[in-house]
Amino acid sequence: MENKIQNFYDLEAWKSGHDLVLEVYKITNGFPQEERFGLISQLRRASSSITANIAEGFERYHFNDKKRFYYQARGSVGEIQNFLILAKDLNFISIENYNGINQKITKTRLLINGLIRSIENQK
Repeated sequence: MENKIQNFYDLEAWKSGHDLVLEVYKITNGFPQEERFGLISQLRRASSSITANIAEGFERYHFNDKKRFYYQARGSVGEIQNFLILAKDLNFISIENYNGINQKITKTRLLINGLIRSIENQK
């Protein structure tokens, strides 16, 4: 059976990013309500931009366009990691929750790096 990628949601990087988005939404449900327009909003927007940028990059025709959107996705991964460190330090999430989601962050970053490398190798 051929494992051909035909849609953005077939990409492992997108799947990993989607898992990360779902985890961010779940974790932020437990944040203090006064963070609704602060840390919660920032984390949710940054996490959803990962998969949105992967999807948009996938649909682009030119290599440089694709790569630019994949770099944007990777930047959002770093943004999430930053905000989650803050959430941990503010005791909004436990160290265990932080460690668990940090593994998803690392996996997603590595998969996005693989996407970027594959585009660079196609040029």
